[in-house]
Amino acid sequence: MPAQYNSVVAAVNNKNANRARMLISCPDRPGIVSAVSQFLYEHGANIIQSDQYTMDPEGGMFFIRFEFELKDMDRELPVIVEDFTRVADRFDMKWHTFRASRKKRIAIFVSKEDHCLMELLWQWQSGELDADISMVISNHNDMREQVESFGIPYHHIPVTADTKAEAERKQIEVIADKVDMIVLARYMQIVSPKFIEQFPNRIINIHHSFLPAFIGGKPYAQAYQRGVKIIGATAHYVTEELDGGPIIEQDVQRVTHRHNVDELKRMGRTIEKVVLARAVKWHLEDRILVHQNKTVVFN
Repeated sequence: MPAQYNSVVAAVNNKNANRARMLISCPDRPGIVSAVSQFLYEHGANIIQSDQYTMDPEGGMFFIRFEFELKDMDRELPVIVEDFTRVADRFDMKWHTFRASRKKRIAIFVSKEDHCLMELLWQWQSGELDADISMVISNHNDMREQVESFGIPYHHIPVTADTKAEAERKQIEVIADKVDMIVLARYMQIVSPKFIEQFPNRIINIHHSFLPAFIGGKPYAQAYQRGVKIIGATAHYVTEELDGGPIIEQDVQRVTHRHNVDELKRMGRTIEKVVLARAVKWHLEDRILVHQNKTVVFN
């Protein structure tokens, strides 16, 4: 990797060496922030960022994200994890802690369109995405040379209607225990419920935002025929409901009758790659809490 990339990574790693994050969701009631803040203080943690949101102060759900530093992370964080159970039980909390220095391992799935894939690779190379891209898996061999030029393993696993189950078995075998999350970067295949079960709220997909209109092939051509005035993209977690999982990020751009189909596609690709990269970055930084079929994103 270029020296510039290595220096950026070193700076990020140094910043995160003593940093951890805590995500909490629980029924709202007085004293939550005070209890957690006091607990972290008593355990030697210095809170450097805190974000919170309540759905309704009178009986709604409360969400909070703490980012904090510890002088002796290896020794003190396990103590925090063990002792925090007392606070969590008192407020009926669901909670998770994450070490910022432990990079999440990503598998990127892609078909033939490369715009979302390349945006992720460029941002990863520049240090914008603090992750380890463990591999790229594709049902086509088209992008092998591009991916391998980044030093990333490329796995070609063809998929047909008759071989879908076998292809998915091979994908699971290749992934094994090597990844923490999956990004579908314009991967034009539906993943099975069995596959999704292994990565709950850890598979991120991107698609155009015309849905539920213009379903099927050539959505931009359909949109052009209807004279749409807005195009966009949606990044979401994958669930068994097709394109119906919790939404992480969206964006739109206004268009007019002067834009032809090719221009709509070009503009759409730009929105897609930016929206997907944002969603992935927020997941990597532990900024997303999922409640039912919605997300709370502290960005």
